[in-house]
Amino acid sequence: MGLFNKILGNASEVSVEQLSKDFGRLLAEGEQIELGFKLIRDTFMFTDKRLILIDVQGLTGSKVEYKSMPYKSISRFSLETAGTFDLDAELKIWISSEDMPSVSKRFNKSIDVYEVQRYLASKVM
Repeated sequence: MGLFNKILGNASEVSVEQLSKDFGRLLAEGEQIELGFKLIRDTFMFTDKRLILIDVQGLTGSKVEYKSMPYKSISRFSLETAGTFDLDAELKIWISSEDMPSVSKRFNKSIDVYEVQRYLASKVM
């Protein structure tokens, strides 16, 4: 099921240790990674201060875009749970007063999307 989820673009959880090893240089002094997910080549992680999106671009993956979104910039978010025939859940995040979500990520059923939502709510509200 892991390869199937990657082909469909579903996110799976990554350990904080691995994220710290791979992306620790992105963190501000004293900032801690608390939760993270991998989506094929891209990664997104929640720190104690912000949401960081790592977008690997191009065929070789040598170009990478790092997006940083402080929690105070998140105006709203939604969670759509997985159904019987829909194999994944989706998290959408809006920044400031944008009409369309700035972030839209899919999670496979192995991820407790309610925990992700609870975590985000604790940071945004």
